[in-house]
Amino acid sequence: MLIDQEGGRVQRLGPPHWPVYPPGAAYGRLYDRDPAQGLAAARLGARLIAADLMELGINVDCLPLADVPVSGADSVIGDRAYGETPKKVAAIAAAVAEGLADGGVLPVLKHIPGHGRANADSHLKLPVVHTARETLEATDFAAFRPLKRLPLAMTAHVVFTAFDASRPATTSATMIHEVIRGFIGFDGCLMGDDVSMGALSGSIAERSRASLAAGCDLVLHCNGKLDEMAAVASEAPELSGEAGRRVEAALAVRKSPSGIDLPAARRDFAAMMAERLV
Repeated sequence: MLIDQEGGRVQRLGPPHWPVYPPGAAYGRLYDRDPAQGLAAARLGARLIAADLMELGINVDCLPLADVPVSGADSVIGDRAYGETPKKVAAIAAAVAEGLADGGVLPVLKHIPGHGRANADSHLKLPVVHTARETLEATDFAAFRPLKRLPLAMTAHVVFTAFDASRPATTSATMIHEVIRGFIGFDGCLMGDDVSMGALSGSIAERSRASLAAGCDLVLHCNGKLDEMAAVASEAPELSGEAGRRVEAALAVRKSPSGIDLPAARRDFAAMMAERLV
């Protein structure tokens, strides 16, 4: 069972039944004051999110982000990001992944190989990034390299013209094999971002077919429209080969949640985040 539960603007479960969690940038600000405290807060916040999810039987969360935003980019990432440098982003993302995993929830690294530089909201239209290869490798892609051993990742619906001028990462064999599997070194289970988003073109069946042909292991479809679900299913073969291996390897990483005193943990987390405001 998979959900998008980040905190901040992207929180599918919220009041009055579930707590409000801060956006990723809040951990980044705390990290700037005290790196150890920032990582501890990110880890604990994710552990609490995992507790909320596991109570409902949800055991996969599309978190953490390793996107590195730049000035002038679309605000779709914005304060969802942990910071503006690859090292800081990767460190906090790793802590979030640890917190989720400790709570029995599989993390999904996103949006590989990077959405922070996008000049449009990929929910609505296709972002095109013209940045040079050397810059991308030193910034956007660099944030993902320390996280390459995470079990699951989600692609970005973003065109990087330095590698493929016509296809976004989700449907680009060049981006998946040369950048995601190659330069970044990610060998986990790769899913495309939601195929119903405005960035992609063609029918839902064509989008699904293109993402699988490019090298995605799974197709992610999120709007719940039954006819579109049927179209996705019609293009999705039975899992086998490398895709099947990666899925099995990801599922094998799951573990039982560690013991936690939830009321005490929530008090500790609130105190940590309050310190950020002092």
